[in-house]
Amino acid sequence: MTSNQPMTALVPRNFISLAVLGTLTTSALCQTWEREDVGFESIQSRARDLSNKPYVASNPSNFPAWIAQLSYDQNRDIRFNPSQALWAADKLPFRAMFFHPTSQYREPVTLNEFTSTHQQQIRIAEAFFNYGPLIKKHGDLPSSGGFAGFRLHAPLNKPDYYDELVSFLGASYWRALGKNQRYGISARGIAIDTGIENTAEEFPNFREFWLRKPAEGDAEAVVYALLDGPSYSGAYQFKITPGNITIMDVRAVLFARKAVQRLGIAPMSSMFWFGENSRRRFDDFRPEVHDSDGLAIRMGTGERLWRPISNDSGKLEFSFFDMEKCVGFGLLQRDRRFSAYEDDEAAYHLRPSLWIEPTSDWGPGRVMLMEIPATNEINDNTVALWEPARSPQPGDRVEFSYRQHWTMNEDPSAADGHVVATRTGVHDWQAEQRTIVIEFVGNALNQQSEIPITPLIQAVGPNAEKLKIQGISVQPLPEARWRIAFQVAPATPDLKLADIGPVELRCCLKRGENFLTETWVQRITP
Repeated sequence: MTSNQPMTALVPRNFISLAVLGTLTTSALCQTWEREDVGFESIQSRARDLSNKPYVASNPSNFPAWIAQLSYDQNRDIRFNPSQALWAADKLPFRAMFFHPTSQYREPVTLNEFTSTHQQQIRIAEAFFNYGPLIKKHGDLPSSGGFAGFRLHAPLNKPDYYDELVSFLGASYWRALGKNQRYGISARGIAIDTGIENTAEEFPNFREFWLRKPAEGDAEAVVYALLDGPSYSGAYQFKITPGNITIMDVRAVLFARKAVQRLGIAPMSSMFWFGENSRRRFDDFRPEVHDSDGLAIRMGTGERLWRPISNDSGKLEFSFFDMEKCVGFGLLQRDRRFSAYEDDEAAYHLRPSLWIEPTSDWGPGRVMLMEIPATNEINDNTVALWEPARSPQPGDRVEFSYRQHWTMNEDPSAADGHVVATRTGVHDWQAEQRTIVIEFVGNALNQQSEIPITPLIQAVGPNAEKLKIQGISVQPLPEARWRIAFQVAPATPDLKLADIGPVELRCCLKRGENFLTETWVQRITP
């Protein structure tokens, strides 16, 4: 049977056997293939139609009370039955499994399977799931027939085992994995009014998905999604190619219902509790705890930036990086040593970096980094996104595309000389002087030359003149690293570090007129 041919109605396989016996009577399970050409244009047309109508939120009264009352542990005690995975019986390159609605994930998500000529809705049914001993009694499933989301599996690490590859769960969020990676950073469709003061952030939902039935030998999975929210509706296409680096090609068209203060494109969320550059330490046995340790940016001018993540100020912090053209940006986990984390359960050294590469013209705009103070590792507290210079107006159509790299590479921005560590501290006997240490690696740094390596250090911003930079040193280290160390102190004796306010520092290494490294950027809050 080819992928162009409709199959039997899509129900769990043990339900099919009941139907054969004539005992299947639940109308919700009577699913049939419909002849329909599913493609990006048809999803886009649906999104356009939605945008021309008032937004309608899901009705919470339709959600079963027994699910709404489940505890955290009870939610976890409902698991998908792998034997019921979509396409498992056909032994195709990908399989799909579904998420049961829970007290946390109540928005109904419609799932469809499609081929080049037909589609059918996947109806929710108890036989898809195993209910553990914590679920003493359960009632009917949502009348809407919606799931909470889904995940795709593929032979990622072993040819005979289908590992989890990508998960779509909650609002417009998804996470993906490459070979030998552990889940960490998350992506989402769009971000609306993220970090805008006195304005509630909006979280539109992927209301419906279409999963293409793979053919034998397919190297990529294809998924379409319909997004809807108070301010935007939209159509999305995902082409997912698993590997050492899992690649996701994302295409989106948005329709603006109303103006918003901030539209975030290709947003991502990660967790940073503390790291080698943290000034606030916690009573924890691990040296560092984070999914990502910095923001990398590659501008159209060729300049490459590295901004270490920090949350030492104890308050919400924003950094903006304006540019005419973005070549790429992402939140990266550069330190891959187990000894940096000493956590064999969380395995932070195996959390993927997420690098975004625009594949369409995004125009001018800026990368925004938002850092939220954290006292634990439970929630994501770091957001990066692209904010276009022009804000779309009601009725506007917005189209963009990009490629995601879910990778373990130290520097997916293709930089040679790049930062691998940032450290900072103040001695008790020098309370008005902060030491900053930055470590770089790169092939160009270790090439033999009579021209010495020199640092370029700049203080930028309205408070820059209040700060002086002193005690600069550059020296090679083991493991082919180069260290630059310097101190920042008040420019005049009447000032204290605490009085200066935030100052942006920039640092890179040069040999003559040649830049050997990316630019380290950090806002110092003395």
